[in-house]
Amino acid sequence: MSNRRTVSLLTLGCARNEVDSEELAARLEASGWALTEEPGEAGVVVVNTCGFIEAAKQESIDLLLEAGERGAKVVAAGCMAERYGSELAAALPEADAVLGFDHYADIAERLDDVLGGRQVTAHTPRDRRTLLPITPVERGAAAVHVPGHGAAPGSAPDLPEGVAPASGPRVLRRRLGGGPSAPLKIASGCDRRCTFCAIPAFRGAYVSRSPDDIVTEAEWLAARGVRELFLVSENSTSYGKDLGDLRLLEGLLPRLAAVPGVTWVRVSYLQPAEVRPGLIDVMTGTPGVLPYFDLSFQHAAAPVLRRMRRFGDRERFSALVRQIRERAPEAGIRSNFIVGFPGETEADVAELERFLAEARLDAVGVFGYSDEDGTEAAGLDGKLPEEAVAERVARVGALAEELMAQRAEDRVGDVAEVLIEEAVEPGAWAGRAAHQAPEVDGAVTVLGEGLGPGDVVPVRLSGSFGVDLEGDAVLELADPR
Repeated sequence: MSNRRTVSLLTLGCARNEVDSEELAARLEASGWALTEEPGEAGVVVVNTCGFIEAAKQESIDLLLEAGERGAKVVAAGCMAERYGSELAAALPEADAVLGFDHYADIAERLDDVLGGRQVTAHTPRDRRTLLPITPVERGAAAVHVPGHGAAPGSAPDLPEGVAPASGPRVLRRRLGGGPSAPLKIASGCDRRCTFCAIPAFRGAYVSRSPDDIVTEAEWLAARGVRELFLVSENSTSYGKDLGDLRLLEGLLPRLAAVPGVTWVRVSYLQPAEVRPGLIDVMTGTPGVLPYFDLSFQHAAAPVLRRMRRFGDRERFSALVRQIRERAPEAGIRSNFIVGFPGETEADVAELERFLAEARLDAVGVFGYSDEDGTEAAGLDGKLPEEAVAERVARVGALAEELMAQRAEDRVGDVAEVLIEEAVEPGAWAGRAAHQAPEVDGAVTVLGEGLGPGDVVPVRLSGSFGVDLEGDAVLELADPR
């Protein structure tokens, strides 16, 4: 294979980055670039970086350096490239180009420049929160790339096979991976001002995609074998607020669940303070919409939450968990928590531990606080020594592991719907139950014959190993679809 105009895309970070990579892949393929999964066969390797936490930034740099050792041209894109721009280009001369979000619309031309040895000037980092929150299309017209907004409808020729139809008003997308689950972006950006988070500064203000565009893309995904739609954004509970309807998500979810071929619709990243009773009703009472709540608690002690510029406390969060489980006892609930935040006391940690014991969440991530460039928290007083942060991470993490294992054990004996993802060995399959999101919440090993990827089958759970479960397919109860 000639490596002229052949590109390999390597993606780091969250599911939102996966969608961005698939949009870039489609734009490149529509412009005549060949895609390859093998970086060694590519003329250009594009690394879609993550720039949120220090470990992710280091992983991005390591992958860029590794890609450069293969002899291909190396391009940094994604959040780290957007966040640091010309600073990253100066610090990492091994990269042949550093592309920000504004380069995405012309990605094929920029890679042609790279392949031809023409310099692509990296952008100067700027705070995208200063953009006026006008309408999505007006904002997109202001020379700012918002994934989901591009050229006017009908301005491009018919797309090649495997590329998504017009969407938002025109997004190209090409699936880079297989499997029965796919992320589906419903919005980009964030309007919140959490003191520890830099995402709004480089992702920009919150922009919702229109419901019709999202449903159209869902239909395209379903036609290519996707059974589970995993809705992603920086804050899904804000969906629709810039379109004049903060309850738009409640109307969108049933539409997506009704798409032919779609069995599951899962929502990610919900702000606890914005979770409405009506949204809980839809998520626990609509066939096909999973009772899965990815709630961004971050902490449970009110003083710490206020320093984070967040709402809530242990009592309110516990009440929300009870409200969900009253409607759907089998509901899956996950969250992430930051310990060691500036000013956090031992009493605050005890309050968090009390909440975890009360809530008995299905999946918990515990992270130690570290300063992020350009955030308000980086300038707060009351910083804790690194060893103190590490000790709290270990202590709270151990409690979370024990509680998650207990929660999984409580499910043993239940019959759970499981989405089969791949074969493990003859008669054994890897899958996920409704309370388990892709890659982060554990898995279910299913014993049974005649199954295949994409099947959703009832499984009688017989054992647990930490957050992972196992069981036997109950084929007589299987969905005839």
